[in-house]
Amino acid sequence: MKKATECVHAGWTPTKGEPRALPIYQSTTFKYDNSEQMARLFDLKDSGYFYSRLANPTCDAVAAKIAHLEGGVAAMLTSSGQSANFFATFNICEAGGHILSACNIYGGTFNLFGVTMKKMGIDCTFFDPDALTDDEVRALIKPNTKLIFGETISNPGGKVFDIERFARIAHEAGIPLIVDNTFATPVNCRPIEWGADIVTHSTTKYMDGHASCVGGVIVDSGKFNWMAHAEKFPGLCTPDESYHGLTYAKDFGEAAYITKATAQLMRDLGCKQSAQDAYILNLGLESLHVRMRQHCENAQRVAEWLESRPEVGWVNFAGLPSSPQHALYKKYLPHGGCGVIAFGLKGTREQAIKFMDSLKMISIVTHVADAKTCVLHPASHTHRQLTDAQLQEAGIPADLVRLSIGIEDAADIIADLEQAFFQVAE
Repeated sequence: MKKATECVHAGWTPTKGEPRALPIYQSTTFKYDNSEQMARLFDLKDSGYFYSRLANPTCDAVAAKIAHLEGGVAAMLTSSGQSANFFATFNICEAGGHILSACNIYGGTFNLFGVTMKKMGIDCTFFDPDALTDDEVRALIKPNTKLIFGETISNPGGKVFDIERFARIAHEAGIPLIVDNTFATPVNCRPIEWGADIVTHSTTKYMDGHASCVGGVIVDSGKFNWMAHAEKFPGLCTPDESYHGLTYAKDFGEAAYITKATAQLMRDLGCKQSAQDAYILNLGLESLHVRMRQHCENAQRVAEWLESRPEVGWVNFAGLPSSPQHALYKKYLPHGGCGVIAFGLKGTREQAIKFMDSLKMISIVTHVADAKTCVLHPASHTHRQLTDAQLQEAGIPADLVRLSIGIEDAADIIADLEQAFFQVAE
């Protein structure tokens, strides 16, 4: 099926007498006829449902839809995008391991890798993906490096990650590439087709699309050969004594990565998305292909308008021909990227704040990437926990304004921005 059809139909295929709409399986537990049936589920010898923290039919149907959309073999829903990135990396990177990550990622993920996981004995090196040569990136890979991480379109800077390039470098070193595809969504880019091994999303953003439910997802391509690099990934390639000595990479093949993430991490750490939230997410997915087209068309118009304004010092939107990212944009995102624009106003920080406070239709919110246009100042809001040095390292200028374009009429978005500019000038 084409992507648009998959958005509507994938994941849930009802048979005779079953509901056409995906049902909400609002149950923590599931009944079996005898003890042996339950025992086989706990030993991972049979697939099925016994406790919703580990698996739920509603969640599994939505995860299957997203796996179809991304071209992966399996997926697992999580309670947030943050937990998705944590599980995706922690699933293969234990104490003593090392992560190599692009520096221009979302501030929450930056802190996860640079602060919280460091306390767990996992080190992280951040690098500027646009500033280093291939050899300079290779020089950052250590014997204990377990993965390379980047975002298809960085949040909030809007930089395009050269997926194919970093997949090649990762695979040369015998490690996987993990790509957070939240902003592009599989409608506009499928990182697995460019060599990524694992894809994550904050489904809270465009996938839900209506700021209605928090969630995340991990998608596995099933293509990385874990056993070929068994010494690097003992969690997948050596016996797990908590499951009677089974070895995920041997016993589950291309499903090894997601099976381990579910059976081990979700079992022990939780962070499962609820059936109710998965149901709401599915409603958003059914219109994802339509909404992304409108987001991108609106953002292109607004970015071109902002670039022409004397009040604006700079605009970072890869869809603009003037952008240094435009060549990568055309390669990876020929049908559009996302609705997020980063720009800086001429003048003082106070004037930038007055500009945002003067907006009427456009809301100042922590959120991004939903149907309604919204704005925030990352240095004061989402990234305020970072020092000035860390902001600079993450490629986030202090004057950066993140504008998330919704699906309203573009003329109304521009009119609201224009009246706010006039109020700043008064």
